[in-house]
Amino acid sequence: MTQKTTNDAPRSARDWVKVLAAYRDPSLGRSLFELAITLVPFLLLWALAWWALSFSYLLAFGLSVLNAGFLLRLFIIQHDCGHSAFFHSRTAGDWLGRALGVLTLTPYDVWRRTHSIHHSGAGNLSRRGLGDIHTMTVAEYKAETWRGRLMYRLYRSPVVLFGLGPFYIFFLQNRLPIGLTDGRQYWISAMATNVVLFLALGAIWWFGGWAPLLLIFVPSTLLAATLGIWLFYVQHQFETTHWDQDADWQLHEAALEGSSHYVMPKVLQWMTGNIGIHHVHHLYSRIPFYRLTEVLRDHEMLKDSNRMTIAESFANAKLHLWDEQSRRLLSFREARSLLA
Repeated sequence: MTQKTTNDAPRSARDWVKVLAAYRDPSLGRSLFELAITLVPFLLLWALAWWALSFSYLLAFGLSVLNAGFLLRLFIIQHDCGHSAFFHSRTAGDWLGRALGVLTLTPYDVWRRTHSIHHSGAGNLSRRGLGDIHTMTVAEYKAETWRGRLMYRLYRSPVVLFGLGPFYIFFLQNRLPIGLTDGRQYWISAMATNVVLFLALGAIWWFGGWAPLLLIFVPSTLLAATLGIWLFYVQHQFETTHWDQDADWQLHEAALEGSSHYVMPKVLQWMTGNIGIHHVHHLYSRIPFYRLTEVLRDHEMLKDSNRMTIAESFANAKLHLWDEQSRRLLSFREARSLLA
């Protein structure tokens, strides 16, 4: 992670919100264009992969892997709809989000609510538990039983977080409105998404058998889910991230200091809908994803804040415990002396 001095005048996190308001308005033409250049290739690659099944399972599988990138980008568009950032009309954005939720296996209204909770409480130690990756403090881990410590170690292991986790969340957990089961609208969202999804999968099986499901649907969806979980992880799980108890927590500071700027090659930045510019997104979530680069172009200070390369990001998978004293995310090994 790097922090650099730039020519921008120093601003508080709250001051940045006023500056970023200038970038919030979406363009209908641009939004429709971004949707078209994502959805059309996704559907074409699905069709090509299905056609390839007639002579090469390997080619069909390869096309499905490529299509995972477009599915991930569709999720980013759904994500913007959830923030009312893709269209001026919230109704239009919500219905597009619901339709895309079938493709991404994510009930839109359920996800929008849990993601709103994530944004409103990111970095708040008193508001963990829904829409985030569970993170314990050193003191909490020290007070845990050996079973509790074991379960937390298993949960934070790469095998669970980036292996079993994506399958569980997108294929299983998303079938029910977990955490929001007392709300009728969330049950409707989950069940309606399930019905349309199962009808679509049933039609695919009816016309193509198990091959398109196992060699196209599952690989592309699972890979997109894994990439999405990884992105969500590195956006908030890094050594100098930001956590506070409720009494000291401040929304805008947590957004700016607790979210990374994940720097990727241009093709990956495009495929991930600029979501790596996450500190700006958390400061002002109404900015359309295609305008986030304008913010960095105009404000060098934000361009260099919490900057993280792909090579640097892999070290974050070893960080597990928040130390409230040093205000750093530590590995279990680093925290060993504090747990004695």
